[in-house]
Amino acid sequence: MATECSISPAFDIVALAASAGGLNALSCILSSLPADFPARIVVVQHMSGQHRSFLAEILNRCTPLRVKQAEEGEQVIPGTVYVAAPDRHLLVNLDSTVSLTQTEKVHSVRPSAEILFKSVAEKYQKRALAVILTGANMDGSKGVEAIKKMGGKVIAQDESTSQVFGMPAAAIDTGCVDWILPLDKIADAIKNLVMGGQI
Repeated sequence: MATECSISPAFDIVALAASAGGLNALSCILSSLPADFPARIVVVQHMSGQHRSFLAEILNRCTPLRVKQAEEGEQVIPGTVYVAAPDRHLLVNLDSTVSLTQTEKVHSVRPSAEILFKSVAEKYQKRALAVILTGANMDGSKGVEAIKKMGGKVIAQDESTSQVFGMPAAAIDTGCVDWILPLDKIADAIKNLVMGGQI
C-alpha cells in the first residue's frame, strides 16, 4: 500500500501572483498549506523597488513552509516558497533554477506575473498551477494564457474577496481560468489539485 509521502503530486509547481491586498491573501493561503507540501511554490507580489522587502520574513511567521527571497541561480525545490526580490522579475529556468532580471517593466511593474507565469508554463507545462490573486492592473493575463496553452491549470480569486479585482478580472476575461474561488477556498483547492489532481 502506498504511503502519503510516496504519492506523486499532480502538479510540480504552484505560481502565485498578487498586488494590492496580496499580503493578506498570500498569508491566508500559505498558512493553510502543510509543511510536507510536495510542490514548489513561487510568488510575485508587486512592491516598491526602493526599499528592502520583508515579505519573506512576514510570510515565514504564518506558514509551516520555508519562505525565502529567491536568489539568482538557486534550485527551486518542493516545500519551499520563493518570493520575487524587489525590482526584479522572477523566472524559473528549464533546469529549475531561478533567474532574477531587471529587464523592462511589464504593465508598469517589476516583478511581473506575466514573466513568472510564462517561464513556469515553458518549464512545467501541464504540471503547472497558476493562482492569480487580488491586485490592480492586468498583470498576469498573458501569463495565464501561456499556462493554459501548455496544458496547465489556473485559479483566480473571486471579486467578493478581492481587495482590488483588476488582476483576477483580467485573467478571467481571457477565458483561461479554470476555477474562480473565494480566498478561503483557494488553499484547499491547491492542496486537492496538487495531491489528487482535482478539486
